[in-house]
Amino acid sequence: MSIVIKKGEDDLNHLIAAGVSYPIDAILFDKDGTLIDFIFTWGKWSEHMLEAFANQLEAKQLPPMQPDIATLWGTRHAPNGEIIDYDRNGPLAMGTIDDLVAVLAWQGYLAGMSWAEAKLAVEQCRQFADEQLNAARAAKALPGVIPFLEQCRGNGLTLAVVTADETDAAVKQLEWLGLTSYFATCIGTDQMERGKPFPDMVELACSRLSLSPSRVAVIGDTNGDMKMAKLAGAAVAIGIAADAGVESLAKLPDADAIIFTMSELELRKQL
Repeated sequence: MSIVIKKGEDDLNHLIAAGVSYPIDAILFDKDGTLIDFIFTWGKWSEHMLEAFANQLEAKQLPPMQPDIATLWGTRHAPNGEIIDYDRNGPLAMGTIDDLVAVLAWQGYLAGMSWAEAKLAVEQCRQFADEQLNAARAAKALPGVIPFLEQCRGNGLTLAVVTADETDAAVKQLEWLGLTSYFATCIGTDQMERGKPFPDMVELACSRLSLSPSRVAVIGDTNGDMKMAKLAGAAVAIGIAADAGVESLAKLPDADAIIFTMSELELRKQL
């Protein structure tokens, strides 16, 4: 396969994605669906949240949530209710915890709770789901992630995490997997007034790392990640698609390159 060389051939590190080489000084990674298995963590968390909220409605003798529960957060369910997939551009993938809480509280309000009751009920459900997630330490690195992080470390490349998750929770999950040492900083949505798809996370990460966004790659699994990268002026926006299907690829219209696992990426020294 021929490699197309972008400007800056005299630079040290070149990230090769989909046959194109980009000179970079750092990589900013989304966390969920990029570094760690999204469903393994947030599918289980969501199941706990939704089950606890359904129990709250039943205890208050209120009608159950709408039958098509998948439309709430953008999830796909097995017949037994297990979450088996998610919309890469839906609320669960792109939203913050506060976004998800608001969506669920709205269901409580529609069912007959006051807004205050709904918010309190959902907060209780969130605490329960968090406790269950922490007890299970439910996190799993995606295929190819650790070898690629090792390659980055070996090349002296600076790495950081930019996530829609809250910072403490993100760091905790990375700690469970022994990944924190790879990253110079972790930017969670709680550190920002504006999260994805706005450029603020990339700008803050670059400011902390004393780097220009134009020398930074962004890797993520949603088009919100891609838009964030574009708005910040990143060197390249690399999207991770669920599969090679037309529908999956169409969910990343703003990606400069699309991959399916980190093992497709390559780092090379000066070419």
